[in-house]
Amino acid sequence: MFYHLARIVSWLPIAMVHPTKIVGKKNLPKGKAILCLNHRSNWDIVLWLSNTGKKIKILAKKELFKNKFNGAFLRWLGGIEIDRSGNDINAVKNCIKALKEDKQLLIFPEGTRLKNEEDILGEIKSGLAMIAIKTKTPIVPIWVERKPKTFRLSRYIIGKPFELSDFYDKKLDEELLEQANQIVREKMLEVREENLKKKKEKQKKKSK
Repeated sequence: MFYHLARIVSWLPIAMVHPTKIVGKKNLPKGKAILCLNHRSNWDIVLWLSNTGKKIKILAKKELFKNKFNGAFLRWLGGIEIDRSGNDINAVKNCIKALKEDKQLLIFPEGTRLKNEEDILGEIKSGLAMIAIKTKTPIVPIWVERKPKTFRLSRYIIGKPFELSDFYDKKLDEELLEQANQIVREKMLEVREENLKKKKEKQKKKSK
């Protein structure tokens, strides 16, 4: 109850400074899912939560938890701390536990923000694919159109869920995980391409 009240109170000032549009909400499953977003800014988490309202688990770098206030706030939001310098087994276990409890988990598969807005998508790390395969969880590809800027509309495009079912119950090695990573990458880029296609079609209609 307090979570939803806090969201309502914070939504208006955030919406004024960072107007945001979520496209394709019908594609979000009701049960467990991994929400897979490309990473443009530290605002990505805030804008997503303030505009969707559903409390979820969020995999976030440990550096964001160093400040006591920020750390407490992130954990309250559902943050799971991860050390990106190595294989953080504890973070992986917490992610798997959350999905087994039928919760939704937000992950940035690139592991870091793209600093140049011209860059499309960075290297996909294996953590997301491994967790999705081990828990047999659908992945929802979500495309963050561009880096949030003050008073500029941000858009999150939600694609259709997919599963890495061809890899279920297999002994995972680097080769299989790389194949799974490539599928994740392709699905994310498909959402981007579909969005660009729709925008071009709208522009053509307006110019007629």
